[in-house]
Amino acid sequence: MNQEHSEIHHKRGYLHKDFEFFHISDNKDMQFEFHYHDFNKIIIFISGKVTYLIEGKAYKLKPWDILLVNNNEIHKPMIDQQETYERFVIWVNSSFLLQHNDDQCNLLTCFEEAAEKKLNLLRLSPELLLGIKNILLQLKDACNSQEFGSKVLKNSLFLQFIVQLNRMFLGVEINPEHPDIEYDETIGRILHYINANLTKDLSMDTLAATFYLSKYYLMRKFKQQTGYTIHNYILQKRLITANAMIRKGNSITATYLECGFGDYSNFVRAFKKTFGLSPKRHYKMLLEQEKSKKSHD
Repeated sequence: MNQEHSEIHHKRGYLHKDFEFFHISDNKDMQFEFHYHDFNKIIIFISGKVTYLIEGKAYKLKPWDILLVNNNEIHKPMIDQQETYERFVIWVNSSFLLQHNDDQCNLLTCFEEAAEKKLNLLRLSPELLLGIKNILLQLKDACNSQEFGSKVLKNSLFLQFIVQLNRMFLGVEINPEHPDIEYDETIGRILHYINANLTKDLSMDTLAATFYLSKYYLMRKFKQQTGYTIHNYILQKRLITANAMIRKGNSITATYLECGFGDYSNFVRAFKKTFGLSPKRHYKMLLEQEKSKKSHD
């Protein structure tokens, strides 16, 4: 089991390093579940036959396509096992990029814009791709090196890659009829509504009435387009928000109420099933990690 695959099945773990770089090539029988991370992720597709599902959009990938997955976006690759799936995967710690921001430069812009525009795909011209390939191959070598200054070189190449990625992504024009992107506008509006109203009543009856749809049609269409039932999607998004609030130091009581959970015991049970710990133990673990980090600073 490769490292990325292991990560998905054993919890969307927190990224304690500045970034992680993987070069993965396999054609094993892998079934990825829908999942999310607390860090940002970049996938550089090299070869294979893969369609990537991200928040209701399906991206049919071509060689050297770049996908930007914002932290907490629900996603899943659909892989044709008959062909070798090769890709670079980079896990990105937001705090590392924030350290290198200045008044004119926010290195998280590409991830934020991807989530806001609902456009995760970057497909480069041959001229731009040449430069990106060069940086990636140098970064790969630096990540595997133990030579003098390898960490400094690795970090500088990574930051160079992120700067170039931001410059290119800011120049992307949205094409609503992109031939390799499948997207249903109605489901897109429903996804946006859910994410903007997690504290409110999001029952099937309420959603069906809000969007003037039959609830049976809505259930079927939502599952068809996203791979999720509406109930599970809402639950996961509420848990993602709850996790973020707890990490910021919010009380457990305030968290479950503000995230739209009407019942405390249901919240605790769902949280433990997803994150492996009760909210209280999870909060205690975060405090211990923060204390340990400060003692080593």
